[in-house]
Amino acid sequence: MKKELPLCPVEITLTLIGDKWKVLILRDLINGTKRFGELKKSIGSISQKVLTQQLRSMEEDGLIERKVYAEVPPKVEYSLTEIGSSLKPILDSMWEWGENYKEQMNARKQKTIYEKSI
Repeated sequence: MKKELPLCPVEITLTLIGDKWKVLILRDLINGTKRFGELKKSIGSISQKVLTQQLRSMEEDGLIERKVYAEVPPKVEYSLTEIGSSLKPILDSMWEWGENYKEQMNARKQKTIYEKSI
């Protein structure tokens, strides 16, 4: 662990995964091992430099592991550790909350459109 952890458990979690990119990396690795290029393509707007920094940080924090194969060109794969996999219920809750929020906002928008047409 590279840093001293906060006292508050919520703050610990946010320290480890509070970054937008880290959550998206976790989302992709929940389904299994991925190579760097697969992560980059899936996340989209992240730069190669930032993705590398985030992966290194997550590896240092014990959330992911990096496996390098002795090939030319080098093959590197990333996967969740047991600790990283334990975040799945949190990501599932975030997914569900996001879906509910989207539905509520769409319903609100439809209601506003309807009220304006009356």
